[in-house]
Amino acid sequence: MKRARILILLGIVGLQSLFAQWKPAEWPVIKSYDSEHLFSIALPLGGIGTGVVSLGGRGELRDWEIMNKPGIGYSTTLKGNDAPFFSIWIKEQGKEPVSKALIGPLHPTEYNQAEGKPVNHHGLPRFEKATFDAAYPFGQVNLSDNRLPVRVRIKGFNPLIPGKADDSGIPIAILSYEVENLENTPVEISVCGSMRNFVGQDGSKYYVAWNGDNYPYGTKNNVNRFQKSERIQGVFMYSDSVDKKSAAWGTIALTTNAIEGVSYRTSSSANTWSNAVLDFWDDFSKDGMLTEKEKSADPDPMASLAVKQTIPPKSKRTITFFLTWNFPNRLDWASWENPGQGQTIIGNYYSQHYNDAWDVAEKTIPRLDYLERKTIDFITAIKESTVPDVTKEAALFNLNVLRSQTTFRIPSGHLMGWEGTFDVTGSCSGTCTHVWNYEQATAFLFGELSRTMRNVEFNYATNNEGRMSFRAGLPLGEGNKAAAADGQMGCIMKLYRDWQLSGDNEFLKSNWQQVKKVLAYAWIEKGWDANQDGVMEGIQHNTMDVNYFGPNPQMGLWYLGALRAGEEMARFMKDKAFEKKCHTLYEKGSMWIDNNLFNGEYYEQKVTDPTTFEYLDLEKYPEQAPDYQLYKGCLVDQLVGQYMAHICGLGYLVKPENVRTTLSSIMKYNFLPDFSNHFNNMRSFVLGNEAGLLMASWPKGRLKIPFPYFSEAMTGFEYTAAVGMLYEGMTDNGLKCIQSIRNRFDGAKRNPFSEPECGQHYARSMASWAAILALSDFHYSGVKKSISFTSNPGTYFWSNGYAWGTCKISESQAILQVLNGELVLNSFELKGKSIKNFKGLTLKEGDSTRIEN
Repeated sequence: MKRARILILLGIVGLQSLFAQWKPAEWPVIKSYDSEHLFSIALPLGGIGTGVVSLGGRGELRDWEIMNKPGIGYSTTLKGNDAPFFSIWIKEQGKEPVSKALIGPLHPTEYNQAEGKPVNHHGLPRFEKATFDAAYPFGQVNLSDNRLPVRVRIKGFNPLIPGKADDSGIPIAILSYEVENLENTPVEISVCGSMRNFVGQDGSKYYVAWNGDNYPYGTKNNVNRFQKSERIQGVFMYSDSVDKKSAAWGTIALTTNAIEGVSYRTSSSANTWSNAVLDFWDDFSKDGMLTEKEKSADPDPMASLAVKQTIPPKSKRTITFFLTWNFPNRLDWASWENPGQGQTIIGNYYSQHYNDAWDVAEKTIPRLDYLERKTIDFITAIKESTVPDVTKEAALFNLNVLRSQTTFRIPSGHLMGWEGTFDVTGSCSGTCTHVWNYEQATAFLFGELSRTMRNVEFNYATNNEGRMSFRAGLPLGEGNKAAAADGQMGCIMKLYRDWQLSGDNEFLKSNWQQVKKVLAYAWIEKGWDANQDGVMEGIQHNTMDVNYFGPNPQMGLWYLGALRAGEEMARFMKDKAFEKKCHTLYEKGSMWIDNNLFNGEYYEQKVTDPTTFEYLDLEKYPEQAPDYQLYKGCLVDQLVGQYMAHICGLGYLVKPENVRTTLSSIMKYNFLPDFSNHFNNMRSFVLGNEAGLLMASWPKGRLKIPFPYFSEAMTGFEYTAAVGMLYEGMTDNGLKCIQSIRNRFDGAKRNPFSEPECGQHYARSMASWAAILALSDFHYSGVKKSISFTSNPGTYFWSNGYAWGTCKISESQAILQVLNGELVLNSFELKGKSIKNFKGLTLKEGDSTRIEN
């Protein structure tokens, strides 16, 4: 009898170990938002290339974008009270139970609507107060109510670990509900998640059709099934009626790792007169437990999963839910841009790793301790670094782009991207080179992914002549388009950067002939630099979506940077003829631009006739000006090539004193502390009394029709100028620009986790990562195995895309630590202070070394 008892106890212990009840640790916080700054918050929860669902500032789940396309504003098949939500049931001793939606209070703008349905969850009782804490990818909603005996903290995240793209690319939203009992007596609580099976519906009007039963077409026969395994239990959602070739065909799972107190419903009553949510609410509010519905002819596919527990006095309990998905049929660019036209299935990289949504949870949950710990290590290293908080916020929060529907990975593993996303479509296809040129986060955090982008540009988007399409087609190699001068030259610099960061000489060798071809394309007849004098005089298509005619600083410095990168790569390849040519053209071009484009305050354009290429005298004959030129304008990113050269360690492309003067002029002429009196005929990304950097100003007189975006202000361009200032030691001005941006994304007016330009989650906004590079003056060469930092005392985060850690610098020493990956060094330098040489010093994860100054 005793032996049987022991075996039973062992069985219970074994079951508990299998149902390992992971719960989140304490998370770092970089930015807190009070109750007045929650309305626009939507923090994306999802992996790189997997799609996301966003955690709202008040605890709501919004923007369901898991079905291979954007869905900003999409709340699954039905809105209003029928949108997915979590709720809590609370029972104090001797009192009637109370049920609430786990959502903060309504915003003043959410009260009025013709049918009395002004907002999702409008009819559900809410918590009285809410605040939000964030350190992307961690988001925490704090809910409280003076009428309740508990406080709730909602903790949402998805692993984000530099150098580990697969661990950062899991289709999961992890939601933990930490409930604190404020009373001196026990309190019973139950937390419940409810959502419909919306497989087959992606939020696009092109795919939504209604039948007589008020079900979106394709979802009426969807199946919800309760399942239980060794690690999890919950509801698995699938469909046998949706076309298995549809981008919206796949599976969803809502699960928990709780062992006890679990109850569920796989359906609700038919939703005539909104009876489905009524039926659920009555069931849940009775005792905090759910009762499975009997099978009916017309069930509503609303599934619910609840976990009930008792919280001792003055104690906390955490209940965790996992929302996972797998939608394998990503379509090509055209299918997004013109829904219904072209349905070429490209597929998803992540779907190759998981059988279905249930499999995602099964494989991820056992690794959550590790995944969370490494994500915390990363964010903590940023938080504790000696750089201003606003640069940490800008750098981290804009990593949302990598998790949004702006980016995806095709089955070959290549990272592809739109420029941004509109509500239900992508914005401008093809991983646009001249947009993605600006961002630095991918290369410095996920080096392998960055190199896949170079592979696309040089080996699939480049023709035999060396013309690189600035928009790559899908399937790879198909549907390529025209070249852009800035995009093409920037890609040469990016390949140099990625080679240096990786130290992979085979990467350069395998691409070298393509690099030469791409650079030489500038020298073809009627090309950008047909006379090969180091200056671009030809027709230059560029990121302003127009053609520039004649030499200008924006294209000119990209070209100088490409020549410098080409020179360095040629030297390594022992290609002396090409090295000499690049060097000669660079020197000629640099001197010419300083002598001819610098006007004493900044660099300007010399406009040519687009057919004869002769210079125009626009001061005397302004009517001869072609449309959409810069001319004497002060352009916000005229030094973008220099920005990239600093990041790549290529030195100055033009005279250093002219660079500093130009940045001062950009601040003088382009920074507006108040936009209230600013006229803008285009798009407004800055409004009212907000501050920002104008795209261009004309202190010396404007053309009648300048380039289209001149009166706007866009964050990616602003970051570029600001980072240039940081590199030049103009720290106050650089930080002023960055602060003005982040002030605009305050949670009330705009979402802190999406900086738009042409679409939300815009790729260029990841230029913000370069502020971390500039303030630490971090440079790494995997080719030379050298690392260098500023000599200013402080603690600095570093990452080369493969390994990362911190460097603590004092007057007497530096301590270099590796927190992830492996670092091999031959030299360590503090700029302007000391250099320490090693013989292949290898630092592995957890290792550190002390260097005396």
